[in-house]
Amino acid sequence: MLNQILLQASGSGNYTQFIMLGVMAVVFFIFFIRPQQKKQKDQKKFIQEIKKGDMAITMGGIHGKVVEVTDATVTLDIDRGTKITLEKSSLSLDLSKKLNEK
Repeated sequence: MLNQILLQASGSGNYTQFIMLGVMAVVFFIFFIRPQQKKQKDQKKFIQEIKKGDMAITMGGIHGKVVEVTDATVTLDIDRGTKITLEKSSLSLDLSKKLNEK
């Protein structure tokens, strides 16, 4: 039994398994890896281009308006003068672009 399996696996004309494995790898890349890379690129671009007056959402779900931007931090006005200072990396979404789409 084991000899038959080894003989079938070492067949010279049986490349369909390798072709199918290659096709599965390409499909995996197209549907899973590429969209994630695009999302990361968009997130990085958003963080670099954030400016005063933009509406933003933090990763914790806090909505606010950007009132100050430095190299590493952002200050958000979250409710009538209540301000918090966050790392730029903690921002997750540009709310002003979402509001303009509607």
